[in-house]
Amino acid sequence: MTDEPFDRILQQTLTDYRVSRSEKRVLQQILSELGATRQQRDFLRHRAFELARAELLGPQAHAVLNWLAAIVKVLDADVMPKAGPAEEPPEVFFSPGDRCLGAIRGLLRRATSAVDICVFTITDDRISDTIVETRDRGVAVRIIADNDKAEDFGSDIKRFERVGIAVKIDETEHHMHHKFAVFDRQTALTGSYNWTRSAALHNEENILVSHDLRIAGQYQQEFDRLWRQLS
Repeated sequence: MTDEPFDRILQQTLTDYRVSRSEKRVLQQILSELGATRQQRDFLRHRAFELARAELLGPQAHAVLNWLAAIVKVLDADVMPKAGPAEEPPEVFFSPGDRCLGAIRGLLRRATSAVDICVFTITDDRISDTIVETRDRGVAVRIIADNDKAEDFGSDIKRFERVGIAVKIDETEHHMHHKFAVFDRQTALTGSYNWTRSAALHNEENILVSHDLRIAGQYQQEFDRLWRQLS
C-alpha cells in the first residue's frame, strides 16, 4: 500500500488545523481506493499522531488536537460498527417440562408477518394448533419436514396440508433432520428439541432463541435454499 496521497492530504489539512467536509470525503475516497485494512489504517493513524506530536509544542496545541480527532474519525468511519436498536439477548430453554413448548408457541403467537419452520417432525397438537391459529391470523406460514416422519402415526403434516398451509417434504433417501424456525425473518429458534409431546414430557432437550439479525438471516437463507431445492 502506498500512503503518499493520504499523507499529502494530512500535510495539507495540518496547515490550518482543520479538516473540511470535502477533505474528509477525499480521505475516505483514498482509503476506499487503497482498500486499506485495519492494520494499514493503524499505520496511517500512527502517522497522523506523529505529525500532531511535532506541532503540540507550539501555540496551536488545542487546534492540533481538534485536527487529530477529525483525522481519527475518518480512519475509523468504515470499521466502527454502526449503532442500531438495542438487541434482545438470546434465550435458552430445556426439557422435560413445558419451557421449550412455551417458547415455540410464544414466538408463533407474536409473529406478525411470516413463520418458516424446518423440522424433522411435528406431532404435538399443542404446537400444531398454534401453527394453524398463526396462519389464520394472516401470517404466512411455510413448513419443511421429512418424508419418513410425515407418514408416522400422530404426525400433523397432512393436517397442515389439508388446511392450506404451504408444506414441502424432503423425499430423498436421507433425513431432513433440522429443528429450526425463523419468525418474521428476525428471530431464529433452533436446538435438539423435536416438536413432539414426548420431547416435552420425557426427553432431555434444548432450544436456543436468537434475536441476532445476522444469525436469523443465515437460517432464513438455508430455509429459502431448501424450499427452492424441494420445488
